[in-house]
Amino acid sequence: MSYAKKRMLAGLLAATVVALSLLVAACGGSSDSKLSLVAYSTPQEAYEALIPAFQKTSAGKDISFNQSYGASGDQERAVEAGLKADVVALSLAPDVDKLVKANKVDANWDKNKFGGFVTNSVVVLVTRKGNPKNIKTWDDLIKPGVEVITPNPFTSGGARWNVMAAYGAQLEQGKSKQEALAYLNKLFENVAVQDKSARESLQTFTGGKGDVLISYENEAITAQRKGEDIDYVIPDQTILIQNPAAVTIGSKDAAKSFLDYLWTPAAQRIYESKGYRSVIPSLVDKSQFPTPPDLFKIDKFGGWSTVTDQFFDPAKGYLVDIEQKKGVPTEK
Repeated sequence: MSYAKKRMLAGLLAATVVALSLLVAACGGSSDSKLSLVAYSTPQEAYEALIPAFQKTSAGKDISFNQSYGASGDQERAVEAGLKADVVALSLAPDVDKLVKANKVDANWDKNKFGGFVTNSVVVLVTRKGNPKNIKTWDDLIKPGVEVITPNPFTSGGARWNVMAAYGAQLEQGKSKQEALAYLNKLFENVAVQDKSARESLQTFTGGKGDVLISYENEAITAQRKGEDIDYVIPDQTILIQNPAAVTIGSKDAAKSFLDYLWTPAAQRIYESKGYRSVIPSLVDKSQFPTPPDLFKIDKFGGWSTVTDQFFDPAKGYLVDIEQKKGVPTEK
């Protein structure tokens, strides 16, 4: 099947999903007691625990939820196209900002002491049990014969965190920007599969493909707790992942109550039980979540606006040439 036909079918599928969601919402009536949560793929287990905990509170009593999970970019575009959402929980702040531009989310969504972020994590290197390839550093990922798994950065927010972790690690080691970009070229030469989302990449890896998976720390912890035969390494140089959540314009009052609940110690402990680092510093268990020696933020590169333009713009971003050489789609 040609790429054009695949794109057409993908568009039809997305339109069908949106249409069905609207039909389901209509059939279910307009009850104020039901909220729609649209989230990126990896925190599904967390929200499946957070929702019943919220429902036990006075604010959550009699509130039910529709839940949707997928690649962050796909979820953002679906909401923009009409997918019902009262609360959005996405991988990247820019995905929420796109919903601001689409008049779906208020521009002040990030104006609280947490910056609108409900969870923290770091990028880690997930290996087979016992780490048979002896993966310890970013340099190990570009060795001959090492097969790497990471999602497509043009669809997955998690993949963009991975890319910036790998790039920033080179700068932290004292390399120049040109050398850091050269490293990305070598890294992607070893990438075997690029799924649409971080969760799909985890499934590819646990299914037996690849020697190392670049992923969220919380994904590695979740996989271990599910009995997967994996280990993970926190490299000395890595990025702090900050994941946002927001309510949509015109959402029910209960949506704001749910969002506020996510910043309570009770909710943050649930996130932590699912492998996330709390956004409340005093709640972070340093024995389970050590601070890497060279931990940096996206601000190191000028913030997501600058990074998106320089690295992931589908017409001129640094990653376009790298991905096109591999025949990987670089369009939405």
